[in-house]
Amino acid sequence: MRKTHKKVTMLKGEKFMYVLIVLALIAFPISTVFTKAVLSETNIALEQMKSKIETQEGINESLSMQVDELASLDKIQEVATEKGLAYNNDNIKNVND
Repeated sequence: MRKTHKKVTMLKGEKFMYVLIVLALIAFPISTVFTKAVLSETNIALEQMKSKIETQEGINESLSMQVDELASLDKIQEVATEKGLAYNNDNIKNVND
């Protein structure tokens, strides 16, 4: 008795399916790593932007305090005195609605 070996042939559809599965097994991990890298880069940019915003808010707060300080009545009177002006309360008129 001789054993006969039958040659198993794959159909074109089977070959296509195997190639597709192999490509999917290769593409999925690569796309996962790529997606995580993009997400990490985006998070870094977000943190940098938050830092810039906090810095700018500090600057804005400091400038607001300076405006309040310069707009105070004492400072206005000091500047007026330096310019040779006098504060005369009798010349101030209130306008009512």
